Amino acid sequence: MFDRIAPRYDLLNRMVSLGLDQGWRRLALDLAAVGEGDRVLDLACGTGDLSEQAADRGAIVLGIDFAREMLRGASARGIAVDLANGDAAKLPVADNSIDVVTCGFALRNFVSLEVVFVEMHRVLKPGGRIALIDVDRPESAIVRAGHSLYFDRFVPFLGGLLSDRDAYRYLPESTAYLPPPEELRAMLDKAGFEGVTKRRLLLGAAQILTGAKA
Repeated sequence: MFDRIAPRYDLLNRMVSLGLDQGWRRLALDLAAVGEGDRVLDLACGTGDLSEQAADRGAIVLGIDFAREMLRGASARGIAVDLANGDAAKLPVADNSIDVVTCGFALRNFVSLEVVFVEMHRVLKPGGRIALIDVDRPESAIVRAGHSLYFDRFVPFLGGLLSDRDAYRYLPESTAYLPPPEELRAMLDKAGFEGVTKRRLLLGAAQILTGAKA
């Protein structure tokens, strides 16, 4: 599915997020204090938006994705990052070798988040940071109703016009696979992360999770 939507993935990201997604990525990198010389693993890197921003800050970036066409799109950008096809549940990365793990809008697509969080912890150096962006559902009933109309109905319609109807029907539905905040925090705590914080974006339509390896 992600191979199919790769050609217009960037365009639809901008449209669906009302142009806010790149700013959210910058904020995630700010919160993780990504800077010159940091070794960054961008997990489920897609076509490379987050990888590119990290590299622009002087970080040494490895982008890993399971979808080869997404990686092809990232490679076509000519950004100064290394790219690899890989499984988030079994990362081809050495223990204690990474300063920051980032992940943009992919948590709900992993089969086992517990395993992925353990892998993130394994590859991070002691004190290494995480910055994980994903969608969310607003808490306010009024805002949630408006968000549902947009995200559950308009987004699949737009995706069907410009890309792949089935894929953009799945993407809103996939929020059901994302555990509630308490469960997510418990998973990260169990994996060995401390100081886990959730930052809500756009009235709760998206979120950034941050923390550090204990």
